[in-house]
Amino acid sequence: MHAADAIDRSIGRTGSIACVGLDPRPSLIPPTLREQVIASHGAGAAGVAEAFRIANEAIIDVVAGRCAAVKPQTACYEAYGSAGWAALEATVTHARDAGIPVILDGKRGDIGSTAAHYGQMAFGGAPGLTDEPDDAVEGMGATWLTANPYLGVDGIVPMVEDTTAGLFVITKTSNPSSGELQDTPSGDGTVADTVADLVAEWGADRIGECGLSDIGAVVGATYPGHARSLRERMPDAFFLVPGYGAQGGTGADAVVGMRDDGRGVLVSSSRGITGAWQATGTDDWAGCARDALDAMNRDLEAARR
Repeated sequence: MHAADAIDRSIGRTGSIACVGLDPRPSLIPPTLREQVIASHGAGAAGVAEAFRIANEAIIDVVAGRCAAVKPQTACYEAYGSAGWAALEATVTHARDAGIPVILDGKRGDIGSTAAHYGQMAFGGAPGLTDEPDDAVEGMGATWLTANPYLGVDGIVPMVEDTTAGLFVITKTSNPSSGELQDTPSGDGTVADTVADLVAEWGADRIGECGLSDIGAVVGATYPGHARSLRERMPDAFFLVPGYGAQGGTGADAVVGMRDDGRGVLVSSSRGITGAWQATGTDDWAGCARDALDAMNRDLEAARR
């Protein structure tokens, strides 16, 4: 399915524009799970990876039907080598089996065959040792991948060429120092504006049935003024909106970039959901994640209205 249609249909099915960030780290593993995994796998990379897998699968089980997508951050898993990568693969598979679109947050960017390999890692299609299509490698099975635009179109098109997958291109991020580069004057606006114009150009002939392109943009919730102007430059782009909750973005901030038809925004929260158990005095990480997501959905729905 076209990547934008997959997200749009998930939003319609769940009534949620929330994306649950699966960015695990040892400090977010509850004590009971930590003790269980140390006993069976040790405290090193194998144990961490197993804890990540168990925690993620439990969270996916409770957020299924309540969110539009999940977004694992690859760096959290890559830090633990092959064991961490296996936990990432298991997480993506579990989300797909639950019917949840997956955004692989790897912020990849390179040119030519290297860019193509990044796409094959995320979406599949890497060639086997023969030219037979059946020998092609399945890949991670994600629906979207986050991408770095610094290398221009040569670093974008090869990642999604001949696929129905999507890219969220870094445009205006939520971190405090984003303006050091993204707010620098460029053309008739800023560097972020230049990227937005390119995103609109790159995605112009990749529009799905929902009227949105599968070349989207990362636009942080902490800069709502930018989101308004960027929407004018990218009328057909899906916005992936980080910065909600723990980073200070409100529901009202997060939905500023929504189109007039109510489409085009996906709001991400990570530790505000997966780490919600830490403020409750319990270690029911899955139940607390469900409750935090429900609260996020209520907040976003009120803001949309």
